[in-house]
Amino acid sequence: METLFYLIPISLFLGGLGVAAFFWALRTRQFDDPEGDRWRILKDDWDDHPKP
Repeated sequence: METLFYLIPISLFLGGLGVAAFFWALRTRQFDDPEGDRWRILKDDWDDHPKP
């Protein structure tokens, strides 16, 4: 029972950190172009570079 007095504030703190990180990512516009990222990962640019 005594451990709950430690675990509950720790879990609330870690949850708050996760929410803060999510809002930071929204504010710095990390999720602006998910459609472009989806297609960019499939693009094969290795054929454009000449082999030495």
